[in-house]
Amino acid sequence: MPSGRPARHESDAETGAAVVPPTSAGLIALGLSGICAFIGLYATQPILPVLETEFHISKAAAGLTVSASTAAVALAAPFAGLAADRLGRKRVIVPALFLLALPTLGAALSTSFAALVACRFALGLILPAVFAVSIAYVTEEYAGLGVGTAMAALITGNVIGGFSGRLVTGLVAAAAGWRVAFVVLAALYIAGAFVTWRLLPPETRFQPHDADLRAALRAIGAHLRSPRLLGTYAVGCTILFSLVAAFTYVPFYLSAPPFSLGPARLAAIFAVYLVGVVITPIAGRWIDRIGSRRTLTIAFGLSAAAMLLTLTTSLPLVVIGLAVCSSAVFICQSASTSHLRHVSPAATRSSAAGLYVSFYYIGGSLGGELPGLAWGWGGWRACVAMVVVAQLATIGIATISWGDEGQRSPASGDLRHAA
Repeated sequence: MPSGRPARHESDAETGAAVVPPTSAGLIALGLSGICAFIGLYATQPILPVLETEFHISKAAAGLTVSASTAAVALAAPFAGLAADRLGRKRVIVPALFLLALPTLGAALSTSFAALVACRFALGLILPAVFAVSIAYVTEEYAGLGVGTAMAALITGNVIGGFSGRLVTGLVAAAAGWRVAFVVLAALYIAGAFVTWRLLPPETRFQPHDADLRAALRAIGAHLRSPRLLGTYAVGCTILFSLVAAFTYVPFYLSAPPFSLGPARLAAIFAVYLVGVVITPIAGRWIDRIGSRRTLTIAFGLSAAAMLLTLTTSLPLVVIGLAVCSSAVFICQSASTSHLRHVSPAATRSSAAGLYVSFYYIGGSLGGELPGLAWGWGGWRACVAMVVVAQLATIGIATISWGDEGQRSPASGDLRHAA
């Protein structure tokens, strides 16, 4: 906020409490939190061919370094908020960022593939304490004023983190080996933790309450009995499935003739993620204007067609297809999470969101493994077919379970749904 201007305050529509817009330091801290949440999650993708060779394993086994992390995220996500509900958001986010360095260093020191996978699983167990709690921090601290700006900073950080983690791993692995790449990632986690600790403002609206595991489990059971929530969870599952399936197995395709790309050039391919930095804010306006379902349908319809470009032997066409795919996933994720707010009960919205994250990463875990099984049958073509089917299925699920949507109400800031 420019100096000299008085802080503008509004009231939360639900609680009536005063809300202060995010500061520049807070936005930087949230962006770094978003970067750290994703910098290590998919970091092994550009070095999968290297791991396949070094450990003498199959492509599907190499994919475990991705799916082990996403499976752990899926397990931990519904319960990530329990400690934060008692201790506070920042008191959980910052220690979790420091802790992420430990399994990352463990990966660098792994003497077997099983140990490497175990470290990747441990990383996934910690990650929800960063990004899920960061989302809770944003929605509490800036509800009604600046939440869009703060959430955009967090999500943009996610996109940058997803790209930079792959880039760092690929470049460092090409220059000094994959183990050194994990050491560098660990150092980045520690640096990010220090900066977030210094810049992220303490909570002003947080109200501590005792974590109740039994109540959380009852809420999860209620969510799983809701057809509207189940449809949204299924959409989240297939969204990440398509992204992980495409970007976990395309390195195997591009490392073979006629492309024959090494780790550094494979890492550069992930620059297509940066398109999402531009697309994500634009997608928010599309969602506000035409609704979540229509936005998702357009995005994944274009993506399914663009994935066919990756079947060519032209590297520029492959890159275009991957760029459209990744951008469509970011758009669809924004659409799905926007829709989630309006189908989840206000009293248990946090647990509904946590369960959504679980299904989302279950899809990521499946995307890391199932295409590896398909590879033996039809190579990259079989993987592309699986991605296209998943994206078309997502459109179908959203069409059936989401129904028609009204336009965004300027007064409420939310999407209005037709009865």
